Amino acid sequence: RWQLPEGLVSRIDSTCHAADVPPPGRAGKIDDVVIESLYDAAASAGLLTRAVFGSVAVMVYFRAPDEDVLNGLSVSRNYAIRYPVSRLPLLINGDTIEIAGNTYRVREITALGDGTEARASLTRL
Repeated sequence: RWQLPEGLVSRIDSTCHAADVPPPGRAGKIDDVVIESLYDAAASAGLLTRAVFGSVAVMVYFRAPDEDVLNGLSVSRNYAIRYPVSRLPLLINGDTIEIAGNTYRVREITALGDGTEARASLTRL
């Protein structure tokens, strides 16, 4: 039977504490703050785009890459946004959102990582 070397076991034991496990109901709460802080910093640096959903304005990471399709005969625009779920918790498939003066319909929303961030695939209207 294979075992970890004793020195490694004691190092692992000394760095793992029960206090590192969040109490019930608090899992993800610290991550919410971290993801929001990252988005705030990116917005301050001018890396994000303003999006309006209903009466809510938020800063999102907006992508509109060109992609060749049909063996280069056409170009497709795959629009998408990434955002903290806590800032757009009511956004669902089929909703419309305004980004940089253009209107888009949400096609699909995908949770990212631990669920505190999401990616929404969009269609320009």
